[in-house]
Amino acid sequence: MSSAPSGRVRPFPDSQRRIRRNRWLFTAPLVLLCVLAAVLVWEVVRGNVSEAARADWPWRLELISAEPLASLLAVAAGAVLARAQYARTVRPALGWRSEFMPGLLPGPAKSWNVGILNGGQHNVVLDHVDYHLVMAGDPVGDPDDADVVWTGPAAVGERLAEQGLRGAVDFRITSFGAGYPLVATGTYETVGVGVFSRRFIAEVQAFYMRIRVVDSVGDTHERIIECLEGARKEWNAPVEEQPSVTTTSPGPPAARTEPRSDPHRA
Repeated sequence: MSSAPSGRVRPFPDSQRRIRRNRWLFTAPLVLLCVLAAVLVWEVVRGNVSEAARADWPWRLELISAEPLASLLAVAAGAVLARAQYARTVRPALGWRSEFMPGLLPGPAKSWNVGILNGGQHNVVLDHVDYHLVMAGDPVGDPDDADVVWTGPAAVGERLAEQGLRGAVDFRITSFGAGYPLVATGTYETVGVGVFSRRFIAEVQAFYMRIRVVDSVGDTHERIIECLEGARKEWNAPVEEQPSVTTTSPGPPAARTEPRSDPHRA
């Protein structure tokens, strides 16, 4: 198996990150809290000016009295904190696992199998999945570069076919639809995302999968997985099945059959 080309091994961060919050469940309570806090500051400043000054504009403007304002501010702060706590509770834990397994592609050799899972406490739904392919010899781009192209599985299959790699022989890529649920099973069982042959690993420098999911509060989370991470490492090399060799082990020496003399016989 050929080694990976020199250069940056992982141009994209592997950690999960939140890329978007629900504007109604996060932004609206936060804006309300900021508005009430600004009103509170105004009323505190207005209450500390002299009576004569409060007769002039703009100190004549009384927005709300102190008691209902304090109640509203407490409710808004509680809503923001409760939403933040609940969002942390339902946040997914996107993980992946890969290993060599037999029987997934034609031929006797084991194939590199990659799967994902949701290790969180609540289910999430799939928002979008796309891929970035780097062939051997291609320059590895900067993750912040706007020229990085993310495509669907059809475009990936077309480019791999141009390089002579055959679907269902050298690779298989699972197609996911929008809204596909990633169930929080509480186990380490993964959902397969792709199977890759030895030739694929040798001719492809990196194959990235970008997955975006939406949790129960409407926040969008993203993780970028390098599907060939660890496939070229010696410590992760497959143990191929070898035909059993039957050898005849030497048995115990045969018993001697020489007749014995009987001293009692004449």
